[in-house]
Amino acid sequence: MNTKNKLSSKGIYACLFGSFLMLTGCNTSIADLDEYFISKREKAPTPIKPIPEVTPYLRFDYPDHEKDPFDAAMLAPNNGPKQVIDPDGIVLDTTRVPEFLEGFPLDSLKMVGTVDKDKTLWALIKVPDGAIQSVKAGNYMGQNYGKIVSIGENKLEMKETVSNGFGGYKERDTSIVLDQL
Repeated sequence: MNTKNKLSSKGIYACLFGSFLMLTGCNTSIADLDEYFISKREKAPTPIKPIPEVTPYLRFDYPDHEKDPFDAAMLAPNNGPKQVIDPDGIVLDTTRVPEFLEGFPLDSLKMVGTVDKDKTLWALIKVPDGAIQSVKAGNYMGQNYGKIVSIGENKLEMKETVSNGFGGYKERDTSIVLDQL
């Protein structure tokens, strides 16, 4: 017998032995499984809880309450002219649409340069997230109704309207100087 026949006969014996082991795992008796199901079927079922009784809805009317809370018109903004007037005569225009830079505190804004465009000097303002916005005289910035009065090469002048502490308002001059990076 040569070595090639020995290897192939060993392989055949190994396959036959493996098949024998697998076939011994197949048991045709399912008596234990039948006993398990019979014991489960003989067991008394547990009772199911009854569905809870639904209580009827009782409507309650609030006295002296004519407005409908689900009316969408209540959510609409009042578009009529609304002005806050100071006893000293300072008027805040609250109907004006706020500009982008009015959403930031004034101390978080930095002037980083100027640009001359169409014979108008524009200031370049850096917002906290790093974006640059351009503004000119007449624009607003800061959270105190700060209106830009003038723009110079190194400085931006503005007037803010702040509370005077007595229910009115007063104007305050402020400026932002060019930030030397």
